[in-house]
Amino acid sequence: MYSEWASLSAQITANSCGAQCFSVLNKFPASAGREVVVSVVKQLGTNLGITQNAEPSHLVKDEEVKWCMDVICFGLSLPLQEHETIKDCVNVYCEWLTALHPQPRISVPKPICEDANLYARQIINHFHNLFVPRQGEILPFLYQTTLGADTIKRQAVLCHRVLRTLQQTAQISQVMDRQTWETLLLFLLAINEILLAPPTVKDDVGDQLCERVLSVLFEVWLLACVRSFPSPSMWKTLQESCAMWRHRVALVDQWNRVNLALTARLLEFCYGPAFPQLKNADEDGQLIPAGMSNDCVAQTWYRFLRMIGNPTALCSPHIISKSSHFVQWALTHEKGAETHQHPCLQQLPQIFLNAMKGISSQVDAFLALPLTSMGAGTELAVARPKCNSILHVFHEWLFEAAHIGGDTWRQNRKKQACEASKRPSSMIMEHRKGSISLSQPNSLNDPQSLPPTLTIDKYESGRAEAIGTLCKIFCAKKTGEEILPVYLARFYMALQQCLKITESRECDETLASILLHSSDLFRLDLDGINVLLPGFIAALEIVLPDKDLKLKTQSLTFNRTELRRSAINILLSIMVLPLHYQSLPIRDLTSETSEKIITFIQLKSRLMNILMNALQVETDAQNTHMLLGGLLLCVQDAVTFEETELGGGNASTAHLSHNSSGGAVQHHEANLLSSACSERSASLVSAGTASLGGQTTATMGAGSGSIRDTASGHDYPSLTISDDMSFEFGQELEGVLPYDNAHALFVRATYLVCHRLISSWKTDLNVSLAALELLSGLARLHIRETDTLVKIYEASQNLTIISSDALECKRAVKWICDYICYQCSRPPPAHSKDLHSTIVAAFQCTAAWLMQHPYLLQDKDCLQTVLEVVELGISGTKSQTKGGDIPKFKDEKELKPASMRVRDAAENLLTIILEQVGYFPSECGPESISSLLDEVALMKHCNSMAPATSSSEQAIAKFKYFVTENSTILALLEEPLGNDQDPQPTVTLLIRGPFGRHAWTMQLRHLPRSKSGIKYHAINPGRPIPMNDISQRPECEQKNFPDGVDKVQPCVADYSIPTIEQMREQYGAGTIRDLEAMMENQSIHEKLAWAEADTSADSLSHAQECVPPAVCHEFHAARLFLSHFGFLGFETRNPHNPAESLGTPPQRPLIVLDTKSTAFAADLDRLDKLSARTHDTVYVFYVKSGQTSAQQIIGNLTEEQQSPGLDPHFATMLQTLGWPVQVADHSGWTGFAHNSWSLKGTPEEQLRTGSVSNDPLNFNGSQKVLYWADVCSEIAFVVPTAWNLRHNSDSSDGGSISSADQVSGTSNVWTRGDGDTGLAKTKSRNLSLELSAGKEPVPPTRRKGNVTKPTLLAQAPAKIFLVWLESYEDYLNFPLEDLLAYTRTGEELHTLQLPRAADCHVIFVHSLLSGLLRVKLQGPPGRMSFATPLVDGMVLSRRVVGNLVRQTALNISRRRRLDNDNYQPPHVRRRLKVQDIVQKYKMDLSEAELLAHLFQRAI
Repeated sequence: MYSEWASLSAQITANSCGAQCFSVLNKFPASAGREVVVSVVKQLGTNLGITQNAEPSHLVKDEEVKWCMDVICFGLSLPLQEHETIKDCVNVYCEWLTALHPQPRISVPKPICEDANLYARQIINHFHNLFVPRQGEILPFLYQTTLGADTIKRQAVLCHRVLRTLQQTAQISQVMDRQTWETLLLFLLAINEILLAPPTVKDDVGDQLCERVLSVLFEVWLLACVRSFPSPSMWKTLQESCAMWRHRVALVDQWNRVNLALTARLLEFCYGPAFPQLKNADEDGQLIPAGMSNDCVAQTWYRFLRMIGNPTALCSPHIISKSSHFVQWALTHEKGAETHQHPCLQQLPQIFLNAMKGISSQVDAFLALPLTSMGAGTELAVARPKCNSILHVFHEWLFEAAHIGGDTWRQNRKKQACEASKRPSSMIMEHRKGSISLSQPNSLNDPQSLPPTLTIDKYESGRAEAIGTLCKIFCAKKTGEEILPVYLARFYMALQQCLKITESRECDETLASILLHSSDLFRLDLDGINVLLPGFIAALEIVLPDKDLKLKTQSLTFNRTELRRSAINILLSIMVLPLHYQSLPIRDLTSETSEKIITFIQLKSRLMNILMNALQVETDAQNTHMLLGGLLLCVQDAVTFEETELGGGNASTAHLSHNSSGGAVQHHEANLLSSACSERSASLVSAGTASLGGQTTATMGAGSGSIRDTASGHDYPSLTISDDMSFEFGQELEGVLPYDNAHALFVRATYLVCHRLISSWKTDLNVSLAALELLSGLARLHIRETDTLVKIYEASQNLTIISSDALECKRAVKWICDYICYQCSRPPPAHSKDLHSTIVAAFQCTAAWLMQHPYLLQDKDCLQTVLEVVELGISGTKSQTKGGDIPKFKDEKELKPASMRVRDAAENLLTIILEQVGYFPSECGPESISSLLDEVALMKHCNSMAPATSSSEQAIAKFKYFVTENSTILALLEEPLGNDQDPQPTVTLLIRGPFGRHAWTMQLRHLPRSKSGIKYHAINPGRPIPMNDISQRPECEQKNFPDGVDKVQPCVADYSIPTIEQMREQYGAGTIRDLEAMMENQSIHEKLAWAEADTSADSLSHAQECVPPAVCHEFHAARLFLSHFGFLGFETRNPHNPAESLGTPPQRPLIVLDTKSTAFAADLDRLDKLSARTHDTVYVFYVKSGQTSAQQIIGNLTEEQQSPGLDPHFATMLQTLGWPVQVADHSGWTGFAHNSWSLKGTPEEQLRTGSVSNDPLNFNGSQKVLYWADVCSEIAFVVPTAWNLRHNSDSSDGGSISSADQVSGTSNVWTRGDGDTGLAKTKSRNLSLELSAGKEPVPPTRRKGNVTKPTLLAQAPAKIFLVWLESYEDYLNFPLEDLLAYTRTGEELHTLQLPRAADCHVIFVHSLLSGLLRVKLQGPPGRMSFATPLVDGMVLSRRVVGNLVRQTALNISRRRRLDNDNYQPPHVRRRLKVQDIVQKYKMDLSEAELLAHLFQRAI
């Protein structure tokens, strides 16, 4: 930089050596000179105003002043014992220097005031005598042991006084000329040379003044850059001088301080005020003079940066000690020593570290990183400079420092030493040379001669700082930014050297620094970055799998949790690479021809081992959360890969499956929980398949929604993406898949997560939720191998478990149920909102497993376990706590659930078990778990009603409405449907309950259809001809007793019946006569009746043919149904029994509703509009590179046609999010409240909706939307366009369809109202039990439907956005607030607060050049905000992006609902709405009135 300029080092040496020759008193004996100095200086000192008032100087001529200065010059060179005299000399000169001030002191002689610059230069030169060694003394300041500490301190005080005066003069003087500035700078260089160039001795003057003299030098130098910019020769001299002081710690510290101050000013004018300001200490902010121009700052910054030369020279003590002062020390050492063996050089590793930290701080400033950042998860400035720009400045030092101690460094040292040995005298280095590099032979001495504290491994901290800084630079790459290949190559070489693992497998500082600062390295499309994959995997194998990290030295200061978090971030960014690149080889950087070529797929086993083992030992909640997300990604990716890439066959995996002839089964033994399994071959074990009753699994394919394939009449596409797979990869997969195929991963992931959930995670809310979300995701996976056994080794219990997926599913359900039991059994103080949230989530997880594995309910043990847990959730206790206990029946138990939320979740699970498991999706498809029939639809099929005149009011009038259990509405239609040709007692039911609307048709039959279907309806049945012969009736005497009765000897009992005579005597003859008359009359009537019958036409002689009676078409079917099903039993409930007092007040088993009210139909419609499932909406946006406004983003996807230039992978992702449905035909959630959950429209209605758009991506909700649903939830994916803004503005004026329900006096079913029984009843749903001592348990009750207070917010109006980014950095400027106007569903009118941007969750997806996708999550801060499986920074395969995005959106919504105290589950809202209808329309009928009502016909 200054090679063409002459150095002023010789002038500095001359000034230092010749300082004592300036005075004429040197010609006289020292004692004589001393006497002159003492007498003269004492007199001059009395006029300075220090001890008495200052007086004008008597020196009025130049000769007088020069003579006195000659004396003072000699006085400054007196021995240090003459402290008072030297002090007076310093005081005089310091006062006289005020001549350069705007207001000189009165004691300054007139000649000095008149020519201040000339005399100031002489005074400055004379000050050399205060610092230079005295004659006859060998470096007295530094090595003369006879000088006491007190003398050295007094010497330091004088030096401080001089430095302070010179600095003050430079700051406030306005008259200093260029020559004076140069003299001052040369003087400061000289005294720094005197004090700092010799080897450091503790507590000497150089050690005490080191910080001070350097700070004065640099601050005055900065002033000179403003007032009189130093010449290149001065800069060169400064650089050479600093090279001689590098063994001083203070030099690098001051250098860093000045560099950061200059960098802060540089950033201000280079990148503008919007660039994050570099925060320095307040005193450092004052370093830069106010008047320094931008150009001057830039020039000064670069020159100061290069001031100490290459910092890597600090790693070579031979270079640092190559000065005359060190040589002099070595020559005078008693035992003889080399220059590089001086004790002060032991500070070099620390000095090197400080230099690297200073460079790192400057890099951080350019990247706008906080100085305390660890490099993980920090946001960089958008306007930051390009990586190439930073590397142009720092690459030489950083790359060389990163190689210190590495193989490349050692090879270069040997090569250079060999070259130097051939020409040892060709390069003689002068001791004042500046930047000395490692290429010079003087640095190549035998390293064995170095003391143990200076071996190359002691510089590892600085090396770690350097490689960490390089990682930060390369991780700051922007989307589309180019980095020079030479920089990438040198960076990769440095990383490969630093990532080499020692035999001891310890984590050193370099490895830790790389991991801490490389979180984004594999997410940035760096060319060729994957060559480092084996090295990073080896590093992760050291850090993640072990609970106790092996550290090379215990002095490492980094946070181990942060280190593991950064390592997990790296792991999440490389998990999908093996299946993405498959058989692509990974080149070795060091050798061109490698013996064994590593392919990506061969690394999969190692990655799986790292993940499994890390999850086993991880203790930090956030790290565990990230690992769980990564685990589901791995299993999902493997499952989807095997489905889409390998197809239906198992040829490539060499697996034998059961065939029709009962063939053999091949089982694989592998242990993914052991890090050695990737090196172990698969072994075959012959064992029978362990399954539950031999049932086959009918589950959703990859959780993607292939459930629709099982619904008859519904053909929906599979939501997966398949790419072509090469034949070579299929061959290579044969030897890999047995260890980590999808089936093995599924079994081990299930086992590991369940085990840790029970043992370690049950007390942590977020980890429990993440684990349950993972288990729910695993439940939805369709594993192709259902009969393969997997061996799991459990180290903690020394067990080996053989498992299949069926057994694993059963075990998973059992463990989840045990988890619920444990959480419910915790003591009352532990019962909190968080605890109940985990229980609710566990019930939801259990439902997911049972829905996807319905065969589990065929297992008796599994069914009993699940139902016991349901009972525990609903009632609070089990009927049978132990196997041998006597069961306690329901009516004997106290109703005491953990909380109402837990009870609601248990009821939901019970309903799913009874209604949905094995039956979902129904014939209606997944979009509805309710029947698609209502009153109007049923009446269209009745003969008694014309279809043209059918309206909801007319249709409802045909039905009878009853309510049972205060929660279920029964609508009964007694007319048979039009397609019924069998006149049987028929009733059609519409059952509206908490869990949906169901339609049933029932007939009363005395025989099954199979036996009663064949009937004979001939007109002449062909009866035989009757016989008209009149039979003769024989006359016989009626006898009451046998003939031989008189011969029987009577007994006492015979006389118990009185005779006629006895009766006459007892009752009188009159009564007996009346009786005889009646008998006679009866006899006459009977004879007349016989005679009349004989002569009538109906007699046997006149019999006519039998005619069958007419078929009865009039039945009271509703009465029959209610009677047969037990609804007409009017037993009353016992209000004192808690088990019976469910209704408050106790309700009859049947309540009649008055349907004559005109509002009844509207209320019924509102009930039907309340879905029995949760519903969520995700809004999808596409952001082109650089777009920051909402209008630009919305314009990318128009209503008419697709905007050109969109990434084709975006359309592919949309296809995997959900099924495209037509809004007009859709009966589920559409993303808009006004048209959701409505019956399918007629063709005429579809025609009125307008023309159909031709854009395949037009899913804005006007005509099409993307939809997905399972048994518990619905989700719609809307791609907003300009239509959404127009539609929202129109609907906001008119309100939504159910807005009338919100302003009525009844309860708002979307909110949980407060009861009117005081504050004691207004607890949240989490703690609904009174646990106070001495009181009976209070059964849980819900708040009443009627509200008298303002309703609370039912659910925070959170929005979930899915944003596709072309440029990753655009997430920082995403216009979230402006886009909210396009994302209204119509439900906002129900809440008291509109959605805010701060409450929104955003999932950013950025497409990498490799075809993979990078994820960025953004959301409100909170305990439960971020759900799995997506994790911030994760890199995904396109195969699984739709599935994982959908699961994450659903889990985010579930977590928000769990965290909301006022949230009501859908079935609770429906139940409350039913109760609201009951209160409005119930008829108070007595039992008799109710029965009479049943006999009345409907209209």
